[in-house]
Amino acid sequence: MKGKCVFIGAGPGDIELLTLKGYKVIQKAEVIIYAGSLVNPKILEYNENNAEIYNSASMDLNETTESIRKGVSEGKLVARVHTGDPSIYGAIAEQIRELKKLDIDYEIIPGVSSVFATAAALESELTLPEISQTVIITRPEGRTPKPKGESISSLSKHHGTMCIFLGVGMIEEVVEELLVGYEKTTPVAVVKKASWPDEEIVRGTLEDIADKVKQAGFKKTSMIIVGDAIGTTDFNPSKLYDKDFKHEYRN
Repeated sequence: MKGKCVFIGAGPGDIELLTLKGYKVIQKAEVIIYAGSLVNPKILEYNENNAEIYNSASMDLNETTESIRKGVSEGKLVARVHTGDPSIYGAIAEQIRELKKLDIDYEIIPGVSSVFATAAALESELTLPEISQTVIITRPEGRTPKPKGESISSLSKHHGTMCIFLGVGMIEEVVEELLVGYEKTTPVAVVKKASWPDEEIVRGTLEDIADKVKQAGFKKTSMIIVGDAIGTTDFNPSKLYDKDFKHEYRN
């Protein structure tokens, strides 16, 4: 039997937010390589095949590739489990490039991103009519450089709803960049470990959010969302359910 590698988005933390398709692969997998620094380890309990388990938090690209190669060469089903959705900061492109070199069969199963778990925790719609119809997903520049033109300060000028990964540890610098385009009264929310049992939320504005985050002790595993869409109930309803708005399903 030919082996296969399946990349799985395990969701933001709540194990019930794993997709059914991802669950079935983890259940049957004979090798599981999971991002142990972020993926809820309880997801491993779904496995019914006494799988070999590898925590990729302590592995480099060569080591994860070799573990996949070895498993697939033995005809095994390999589950490569990432947090959230692997297409966003999941580093799957570099892994897939290596698998292609080795002619290894693979598949990708999407997952629920922490962006959407954060929006759910805030009970917010990120795209309110006439307030914001654009969602920007980004991160501050750290050891990983960003392309020219993608700075938070540049993106802030669009005034869309901005979702910022990996920025809570440098919240003051992030706020300084955001203030280039947004007003200091713009609503901001920071959610730590969205969907986990110990989820925490801090709300404020660009004027006070940095102090509030520091007081709360948030240092990692937190999403920053900024924009008027998360801080208002004063908006016009959409056309979708407007009784006077005609479309192909409603006359």
